[in-house]
Amino acid sequence: MTEGSLARAESRARQARERGLQEGNAGRPAVGARYIRAGLRQLGWMERGQQPDAGQIHESHHALAARLLMILAVWESERGRTDYGLLLLDQAEKLTAADDRGVLLVQRGYLFMRAWRVGDAVNTLDEAVALLEPNAAETSNLAAALMNRGFAHLSAAHIRRARADFLRCRRIAADEGYDMVAAKALHNLGYCDLLGGDIPAALQLFNAAAGAYRLTAPGLLPVLATDKARALLAVGLAGDAASELDGALALFRRQRLDYDLAEAELARSEAALAAGDLAGARRWAGAAERHFRRRGNDARADLAALTRLRALSVSPGRRPRAAAAEALLIAERLRGCGLASDADMAELLAARALLASGRPDEARRRIAVVRRRGAAAPLDVSLLRRLARAELAEREGRAGTALTELRAGLAMVQARRGRLGSVDLQTGAGALGSELAAAGLRLALVRRSASLVFAWLERSRAQAFRVRPVRPPADPQAAAALAELRQLSHLIREAELNGSRDPAAITRHAELQREIREHGWQASGLGEATAQASLGEVGAALAESGQSLVGILARHGQMLAVVVRRGSARLIELGDFDAAAEAARRLNADLDTLAGRRLPARLETVIRASIRHQTQTLTAGILDPLRSSLGDGGVVIVPAGPLASIPWSVLPGLRGRPVTVCPSAFSWLTAWRRRLAAGPRVNGSGSPLLVAGPDLEHAAREVTEIAKSYPGCRPLVAEAATVSAALHALDGAPLAHLAAHGHHDQENFLFSRLDLADGPLMAYDIQQLVTAPRQVVLSSCDVGRTVVRPGEEILGFTAALLYVGTATVISSVTRVADDAAVGMMTAYHRLLAAGARPAQALAEAALEEEFSPFVCFGGG
Repeated sequence: MTEGSLARAESRARQARERGLQEGNAGRPAVGARYIRAGLRQLGWMERGQQPDAGQIHESHHALAARLLMILAVWESERGRTDYGLLLLDQAEKLTAADDRGVLLVQRGYLFMRAWRVGDAVNTLDEAVALLEPNAAETSNLAAALMNRGFAHLSAAHIRRARADFLRCRRIAADEGYDMVAAKALHNLGYCDLLGGDIPAALQLFNAAAGAYRLTAPGLLPVLATDKARALLAVGLAGDAASELDGALALFRRQRLDYDLAEAELARSEAALAAGDLAGARRWAGAAERHFRRRGNDARADLAALTRLRALSVSPGRRPRAAAAEALLIAERLRGCGLASDADMAELLAARALLASGRPDEARRRIAVVRRRGAAAPLDVSLLRRLARAELAEREGRAGTALTELRAGLAMVQARRGRLGSVDLQTGAGALGSELAAAGLRLALVRRSASLVFAWLERSRAQAFRVRPVRPPADPQAAAALAELRQLSHLIREAELNGSRDPAAITRHAELQREIREHGWQASGLGEATAQASLGEVGAALAESGQSLVGILARHGQMLAVVVRRGSARLIELGDFDAAAEAARRLNADLDTLAGRRLPARLETVIRASIRHQTQTLTAGILDPLRSSLGDGGVVIVPAGPLASIPWSVLPGLRGRPVTVCPSAFSWLTAWRRRLAAGPRVNGSGSPLLVAGPDLEHAAREVTEIAKSYPGCRPLVAEAATVSAALHALDGAPLAHLAAHGHHDQENFLFSRLDLADGPLMAYDIQQLVTAPRQVVLSSCDVGRTVVRPGEEILGFTAALLYVGTATVISSVTRVADDAAVGMMTAYHRLLAAGARPAQALAEAALEEEFSPFVCFGGG
């Protein structure tokens, strides 16, 4: 070749290199590889199948060709061809000058990580850093070496070393203007926080990295989504994790990123397992395992096999001996790869299978292999260890020891919950301890000890009420999003009232809800939790108030109740749980229909007959067995799952009787004490807040009538009933009555809302209050409905008020006919103003309506 042709070839190769780097760094390695290959061909490189040949490259092009081969090796690895990438690096090494050896080692270390050769990766990257540090011109490659070495340290669970490398990498990237590298460092620092258990900090860094990726490398957003999903799984939000992963999976398939696709499939299997979708967990884990095996990454393939085994181990009909054998084999392989925590998980699965197959001695030896590692052990491994030790103790007749292990496990979950500032995350964490809670409750029931069953209900239900929620961090961007959301909600509602629909506004509305919700996740908790309520404390408060408490639970389709009265507890068998749950669902549907438009007389007769039938089913299954145990006073009900939606005053046996509903005895006791602290009159001092929302025919008349019970009270009506005015008055109000259309949002519970003159007042807004209102009455629609998460954690508009410290909330669990609310609510406030307790006032006011859907939540 002439000197001119050599120069032209080099120029074209350099152009191809720049374009190839740009495409690959933006998350498009297949496109980047095409450009790099084109550049190499300009230099005389040949590729025959899996045998690259750099022998034809002119000596003057060796340095450039070596760099191109290094880049191509990485892009091929990104596409799932790591072994071929290592072959390319071997070719590059023949062309690499001594000064470029550090760069070659950076890439080789990265590919070793891709192949999960962690030890080789760390050693190689140590050498790379040592070679690059003295060279001031190699800051870009030094940052890459630190990034890759940090990731290798993470894989070996050396979080402190990893963090140090990522922080140094970020400093270099910031100083030199390497924006994308700085974004990757932020992303990996977030992963350090994830592994360290600080989920809010991880989500903050992931959010910051996402903003940087959108500007520098949008192709990396699905990789970030995969890690974000793992953070959500760490706090029990399996559904949200699955949504993140489904979007990432689609993008990885489109970009043909096999390695990242397999990682997302593995995480998706874990999300399915956490959600109880065992078939889905096996399917996703199998797909991930096949992808990893094809590319020779046996360590990651074994992790996928472990998740598949976890799903199989809880499937009906699974033979425990076969499960134990497979778990032990996977444990051995994972330990050989240096994945100690994952190997521990496999050992514990084996131990549980050995116990199930009647081999406790072998199980004990396997549990002993998993030594306690304190904070270094992932939470899921620590919880499984506690569960396995409890099962072994139970097998050996040491029930007390078993319960101690289970209590210790739930204390770990509570510690994780205490580090979370968002009620959303705090309630999601209930899923993490569900298996331990179920085991403890089962042991308590075996003992037939009512006091022990009560203690386990309190230990395993509605634990988020024991943690003080923290406001979402102040942020101008979040405030702007909230303002836009409120305006969009108003416009969407106006369009609907006019018979039209704006799809673009609806889509943007959903995006803003997601953004605001995720902003709340970033709040850190205070690490403080109140001690659970004792039977003695609850019994004394009940005796003082003249009430009984009924805690309902279900086991194997059978309902039971713990009844606390006069300082003692009794365990009573109730009816069929599924029948009661179905009756509750049908009852609510019938009440919804009855509160709608005017019905034909024959249809109304049929619905009323159905309502009476459902109440008879609930009475027979729940109230009849309890009749002799409740006395004549008020009743505090702690329901289970779908029973939380029952409008209890509709049941003939409770008609006219004060009934209060709470998710736990602790939450009732706390709310009762708040009510007592407020003084003898529930509405306290000061004028109550009365608000009439738009589009309710009788709302203005309702609040005007109610105002007559409170001299000097001036309701907010028409254009004065704005969100800002209502929130300002609601903060610390002794009593608030909101007559406004309500909407319970099943999917986005933080955005359950009341419609006011200028937009929605949302459950999210309630969390911003400095001082909780003492009592709130929500007289329209169905904002008494809740989302019930594992651990009987509740979410919704009513729940939001209870979480911030409102002592009592009166709300409806079904739709409310506008005209029916006026008379009943006027009677309620007349009784309240005369000194009646909220639950008593509601019980007497409800006598005016045959089928009142209102429920008293909180302290009563």
